[in-house]
Amino acid sequence: MTDPLAWLTDLEGVRSAYAGTRDGIDVMLRDRGLRRTSPEMTAESLLRGAHASAVLEGSTATLEQVRAGEGDDIAADAVRLSASMLALAPLLKTAPLQAVARLHAVVGASALGPEELGRPRDAASADRLRGVAELLLSGTEAPALLVAAVAHADVATAAPFASHNGIVARALERLVLVSRGVDAKSLVVPEAGHLAHRAAYESNLRAYGSGGPSGVHAWALYGAEAFAAGAEASPLRG
Repeated sequence: MTDPLAWLTDLEGVRSAYAGTRDGIDVMLRDRGLRRTSPEMTAESLLRGAHASAVLEGSTATLEQVRAGEGDDIAADAVRLSASMLALAPLLKTAPLQAVARLHAVVGASALGPEELGRPRDAASADRLRGVAELLLSGTEAPALLVAAVAHADVATAAPFASHNGIVARALERLVLVSRGVDAKSLVVPEAGHLAHRAAYESNLRAYGSGGPSGVHAWALYGAEAFAAGAEASPLRG
């Protein structure tokens, strides 16, 4: 079987960028996490991620408001998803379409009817989701961080659901890191990395969505930088 990401991994700068970012994440988790890791750390990482993802989706809530349960509806939806999403990591390995559908069913529950939850908007959206599932089941030898970045961009640019597509895409990215062993306790905050580089995040997603190889390449290089920023946003850093 042809590796679907081999061409991207071999483009200039991609392999080295992801190797450097992965090394930095591994060092942080090993050196800072061995004695300090706790369920509370994971919960804090998820909360920070929910806030950042909500802001990228249009929320105006502050982290302090989200922490106090006083955020707006978008923030509340993101927090609700963060509370249950890690349970889907095993399912992502075997049935990624079901896992993504469940992510949307949870986050969209406040805004949509049952007939729309977890269901793609049309046949083209369903095809895009099947493509994401095929990637996640492909056995690609690409770095797990790159797989996560591509799955994120595919869902975000396809916008397959009636609502909350960005939040679903960013949750999927985090779940890929968990399910593939990059960050088993989910202490990196990739959503915060994207928020810290919001202009680059949004412009590179647009470039990715154009469908050209140069846009995909640019997104891949951006992704390595965003993951590094997500590691800096970890509660392990303080």
